[in-house]
Amino acid sequence: MLVTSVTTRIFPEQGSLSEFIRAHVRTLPEKSILVVTSKIVALSEGRFAAYSGLTQKNALIRKESQRAFKSAHAWLTMRDGMMMANSGIDESNADGKLILLPKDAFESAARMRRELMGLYKVRRLGVIISDSAIHPLRAGVTAHALGYAGIRGVRDYRGKKDIFGKKMEMMRTNVADSLATAAALVMGEGAERRPLAVITDAPVVFAEKTDRTETNISIREDLYAPLLRRMRKGKD
Repeated sequence: MLVTSVTTRIFPEQGSLSEFIRAHVRTLPEKSILVVTSKIVALSEGRFAAYSGLTQKNALIRKESQRAFKSAHAWLTMRDGMMMANSGIDESNADGKLILLPKDAFESAARMRRELMGLYKVRRLGVIISDSAIHPLRAGVTAHALGYAGIRGVRDYRGKKDIFGKKMEMMRTNVADSLATAAALVMGEGAERRPLAVITDAPVVFAEKTDRTETNISIREDLYAPLLRRMRKGKD
């Protein structure tokens, strides 16, 4: 698998995302995957606000989340079945603004994929919209896929046997998040200006239909359920 980041100019507010990609990505080979940071997707969709203070930011965080719990360092929030800090609202590389997440990242990925398939004349193409992710008791960030299109996001090993013949009961690989994290490593988190990455030769299954629920599990099944149950919408 080869992951190649793409250095670009600064993306303009409410600019055309497909034109921006076309200007910076010379080719998208058949069976490749384009990873796009959520920040430029949000900017293209007008999902930002001028920052006016902490009260405004806290109100936006609550509005953008399904559940919220105030910690010493940030709001721990749930949005679209994912746990994240501050509902994904970001001030870094934002030029004095608050940048929100795309309204519907799966729909954004599907629309982008349709446009790019036409522009690059390819039939099998994956698109992932990525965002930074934080894991409990681990330093630093990785990434997760907020939405994707054109690939299967999970590889399921349940019912299959391991190398010693034991049947696996719970094992699944989150393909979408793994690809997002691989891309994040070469894209960077600071002033690199690499909001795009192209992945080729990835061990994925390409698919026309996307199951937007396949990467989610219920709170009842989750390892962190005791913590999640403490989170209540709009409460400290």
